Amino acid sequence: MSEFTQSGELTIEQLAAEVGMSVRNIRAHQSRGLLDPPEVRGRTGYYGPQHVDRLRLIRDMQADGLNLAAISKLVGTGGEEFAGFRRALATPFETAGAQIMDGPEVRAALGGAVSEEVIDRAQKLGLFRPLGDDRFEVTSPRLLRAAEEITAIGLPHEVGLDVLEKLDRHAQSIAKIFVELFLEEIWKPFQKAGMPPEDWARVRDALERLRPLAGESLLGMFEPAMSEAVERAADRVADKLGRDARRS
Repeated sequence: MSEFTQSGELTIEQLAAEVGMSVRNIRAHQSRGLLDPPEVRGRTGYYGPQHVDRLRLIRDMQADGLNLAAISKLVGTGGEEFAGFRRALATPFETAGAQIMDGPEVRAALGGAVSEEVIDRAQKLGLFRPLGDDRFEVTSPRLLRAAEEITAIGLPHEVGLDVLEKLDRHAQSIAKIFVELFLEEIWKPFQKAGMPPEDWARVRDALERLRPLAGESLLGMFEPAMSEAVERAADRVADKLGRDARRS
């Protein structure tokens, strides 16, 4: 347990250890106005949860490639709003809880005795994430259920993965359409306007609405498309059966 969670306040040395920064960097962030001053009692400054959150936000923004000038502007135009927006960006699309499986369970889900190559393909598709010690996190329970159903109807697991790889390519294209829609119609006008603090909530709301909108739109278009494809396939099968019957 960290010293912060035990005491509720930190000296600058404890703060540095908590957030993984040097004392020098923390002082530099304070001098730039990126971090509020501590509460001073006697000759010691004490930092609280808001300082920890701000420094972690700065650290994450730097990891995303933003320089301190850009971070200063973002923090100055609504640091908390940007933090909320960033959390919305990082929220997984699928809300199902994490599921942990061991190696034999993974192989069973993929259809039984499978090679390491098949497991590698499944990982690249996003079905599993290795945790070490022959343990895996199911990163998309919905996608895993689809893989299990494909093998359950009698298709070889290699064929099932081929199908999922094709779907993945189409899904990437569809996701790009919605992301570009958000960037072009919501984010860029907001950025051009100087990212006014009062508009952060609207931008974050648009992003949150985009997630279910993408899923509902895709499902709404897929259902009639699937029905039409099945009907066309049934007509082709019926025509072929009719021709074969006339020849016999």
